[in-house]
Amino acid sequence: MIIDWNTIDTVLLDMDGTLLDRHFDDHFWLEHVPKRWAARNGTTEEYARKHLHALFKSQEQTLNWTDLDYWSERLELDIPRLKQEVEHLIAVHPFVVEFLLFLRQNRKNVWLVTNAHSKTLDLKMKTTRIGTYFDGIVSAHEVGLPKEDDRFWETLQRFVSYDPTRTMLGEDSETNLATAQRYGIGYPVYISRFSSTIQPKPSPVFASIEYFSALIPEGDEKTITIFKG
Repeated sequence: MIIDWNTIDTVLLDMDGTLLDRHFDDHFWLEHVPKRWAARNGTTEEYARKHLHALFKSQEQTLNWTDLDYWSERLELDIPRLKQEVEHLIAVHPFVVEFLLFLRQNRKNVWLVTNAHSKTLDLKMKTTRIGTYFDGIVSAHEVGLPKEDDRFWETLQRFVSYDPTRTMLGEDSETNLATAQRYGIGYPVYISRFSSTIQPKPSPVFASIEYFSALIPEGDEKTITIFKG
């Protein structure tokens, strides 16, 4: 895919796995929560992981998936407080700030668009201090639909006025990129290095990058080319 920055007005960016290292979220939900749940309920951590994995999977592609209040009630745990216990793992991916500065210098309309719950957003923006780089932040919980829903991107227009054909979307979810592409977003980009603990694998469907440095042209150039896997 050829990205000509002269033809892009708006950049929509996901948060977890895209701008921020998903190692925090994976560790929190797959290790930390099961450990705390096992201790509270007198079970083994192995049982807790299997039991909770099934619960989490049952809520995939719904707003409950990222709703901290929902999981606090469902698991009878203070999920926001547990997140604070491991907040030292929250980290910004390499070259993210440089990319955000590039977008600002080139006067792009930049929005953080995430499925994350407001309490997660508050913690991560406070920890990373990247919130000031955006023209605005929209949570799927405000929109009323998860990004996996085909209706999301049209409904987003109530919060962000954008021309899909002149919009780039950075995501670590191929499902979300697919719903955006069906709506007409012209530049869907897959982030393959969503966690610092995994070996990145490019998408066979979408143009893929490991780091946002790949989207910053050299010198006075405005055009770059990125490839599928």
